[in-house]
Amino acid sequence: MQMVIQVLMGMCGAVGFSVLFNVRGRKLIAAGLGAALSWSVYLVLFSVHGDKILALLGASLTVAVLAEVLARVMKAPVIILLVPMLIPLIPGSDLYHMTTNLVLGNAPEFAEYLDLVIREAGVIAFAIILVTCAVQVIMKVYRHFAVKKG
Repeated sequence: MQMVIQVLMGMCGAVGFSVLFNVRGRKLIAAGLGAALSWSVYLVLFSVHGDKILALLGASLTVAVLAEVLARVMKAPVIILLVPMLIPLIPGSDLYHMTTNLVLGNAPEFAEYLDLVIREAGVIAFAIILVTCAVQVIMKVYRHFAVKKG
């Protein structure tokens, strides 16, 4: 039951973020469902492997692929769908703990959380870049063969 509530809250947060930036209609629904999927994948991978970084990588790759596909189907910019779908994956609690330890002067704990936040942000960025580059290569190959045929 707790996982269902987490997924629903992740979806609500993404929808709220989308509304804030004037995403409307089908794109709003897609962003909300994509966010729910991203958090679901994260929870499943985290429960199986117990590693935040691996779970974030899997969830980010899933969402990046979904955003690329839906953007082409809906004829919308990828960023409109991708950013709200990634909202549940933002490492907010680790950022909070990092900042708290910095303010309190707890250098070892601050360094530990800083390392974790950098790795989490890095793996999300890596997944997005990986999928974007793969899509660009696939599209170039597709266009190359489509031109040769035609």
